[in-house]
Amino acid sequence: MFEIYLDKTKKYRFRLKAKNGENICASQAYTSRSSCMKGIKSVAKNASSKDSFLIHESKTGKWTFKLKSRNNKIIATSQSYADKASMNKGIKSVMINAPKLKVI
Repeated sequence: MFEIYLDKTKKYRFRLKAKNGENICASQAYTSRSSCMKGIKSVAKNASSKDSFLIHESKTGKWTFKLKSRNNKIIATSQSYADKASMNKGIKSVMINAPKLKVI
């Protein structure tokens, strides 16, 4: 499910959360709630394509992914994962859960 919240600078952000409450990925800052909702809809729309995910391994061996829109803008960034298999589970979770568009 997506959670919309105000950050410290009073800008809107969203997080996509797993059923266990863990954050899977998070957004950039938006100036309005409606813009934030557009970001959520973009995640839902783009999450179905594996090609929308950019994968990165850090120098310390941690794995992350970014979800990009069709115009190549980054629309969500993942948490850091200890291994590639865990990161791939995170991607799969985004692909399954984001299109449901459940917002709290």
